[in-house]
Amino acid sequence: MKGTVTPAHIGVILDGNRRWAVKNSMKPWQGHAFGADKLEKLFEWCVELEIPKLSVFALSTENLNRPKREVNALLSLFQKELEKMERDEKGYLDKYEVRMRFIGDLPRLPMGLRKIMQKIMKKTEKYNRRVFNIMVAYGGKFELTQAVKKIAQKAIETGIVTVTEKDIKENLLVKDDIDLLIRTGGENRISNFMPWQVAYAELIIMKKCWPDFNKKDLVKCIKEYSKRQRRFGY
Repeated sequence: MKGTVTPAHIGVILDGNRRWAVKNSMKPWQGHAFGADKLEKLFEWCVELEIPKLSVFALSTENLNRPKREVNALLSLFQKELEKMERDEKGYLDKYEVRMRFIGDLPRLPMGLRKIMQKIMKKTEKYNRRVFNIMVAYGGKFELTQAVKKIAQKAIETGIVTVTEKDIKENLLVKDDIDLLIRTGGENRISNFMPWQVAYAELIIMKKCWPDFNKKDLVKCIKEYSKRQRRFGY
């Protein structure tokens, strides 16, 4: 986009699938299928708009406590979409050199789903031009807890206790700060999504539920981001 400052790292909280489904006289879990289709389009839009890093909140640790039928349907849908992605030899991951990462408390997920995630991560680990992080079974408190555990373990092994911002950042699951955070669904909170990385992110809340989000909305958010003056507390 000519004359527009493009964020290096965009975070998206994909909210509103269930509300969208109920509004359209569907079962709550059916909204996730439409949300999955839109997520695939988001990947393509980010490639077209030359966004090098993307982190999306697909499934939180708290989401796993929802009704079992909904959770099972969501995980089954997720696995189906990833299997299709892994089989696609001419897909956009290879075509556009996208490194796909799945970030979260992955042992909480079914073994079959974890295996397909590992295949995709292995298949795309050679790419660094673009990095798409899918936050699944993820929580910001979980990520920070894991970082602190790593620092504590190092302190035990070396006998040296030092904790700096750099130490914490180096032990995070995602080390890059987010420039622009988009949340669909109209809720005005970050909901435990990457609290360290969004500390100085520009936040845009959209009333649209995730299945209604489109490329024009993404472009609009990027243009709004470009207008803002980022001071980082100074």
